[in-house]
Amino acid sequence: MAEARVAVQPIRRADRARQVADVLRHQIHAGAYAGGLPGETELADEFVVSRNIIREALSALKAEGLISRGPRTGTRVAQHKHDHGLDLLLGLQETFDGHGQVRNEVRVATVVCAPPSIARRLLLDAGAPLVFIERLRYLGDVPLSLDQTYLPADIGDAVLAHPLEDSDLFPLIEQISGQRLGDATLALEAIPADPHSAAILQLADGAALLMLERLTSFEDGRPVDLEYIRMRGDRVTMRGSLTRSNP
Repeated sequence: MAEARVAVQPIRRADRARQVADVLRHQIHAGAYAGGLPGETELADEFVVSRNIIREALSALKAEGLISRGPRTGTRVAQHKHDHGLDLLLGLQETFDGHGQVRNEVRVATVVCAPPSIARRLLLDAGAPLVFIERLRYLGDVPLSLDQTYLPADIGDAVLAHPLEDSDLFPLIEQISGQRLGDATLALEAIPADPHSAAILQLADGAALLMLERLTSFEDGRPVDLEYIRMRGDRVTMRGSLTRSNP
């Protein structure tokens, strides 16, 4: 029987540049190149590609705002991203503890009637009172995320009695209720920033946002916190550990 052969297609220059950019991007996020990236010739030798491919890869990273390039300064990291883990149920302040001060600009904190779609997620009747909180969250002086939170009134009313400028909601909910939070379901997708969100987060219209929908429950299974979080894609990298289950 004739042996099957797989046709090997040559890798196009644009594809190779993208592969190089992906590796460099990961290395930058891991904290490499604090003193600046190597020169084009050195990078070309490292990746075994032409300098033209290196230039295309660096141009892509510059367009993302990740690096800056100049004839006298060379190629340097322009900004660093922060890792946001997906393995543990933590608030933003807990996540970035030790990486700078997290503070909140409370834009809205009020009682609303639950829309049917929100009420279903929180196991409430449509029109039931809910507490709605919108916060612009900063890490240092950089706006990092725009968070919209829905809480059942029995928990939310007590939350509103606390200062929210420097607090995560998760510890407050546990303190108020006397119950531990258990787990959360989440959905994560990339969306372009609408003009309103872009202005609030100090981004260009259409810039990449990470949109996180998270429904958090108590240990007894009661849902208590529904959030829609817009995170700056240029400042946050989502990371987690995955384990393959047995078939």
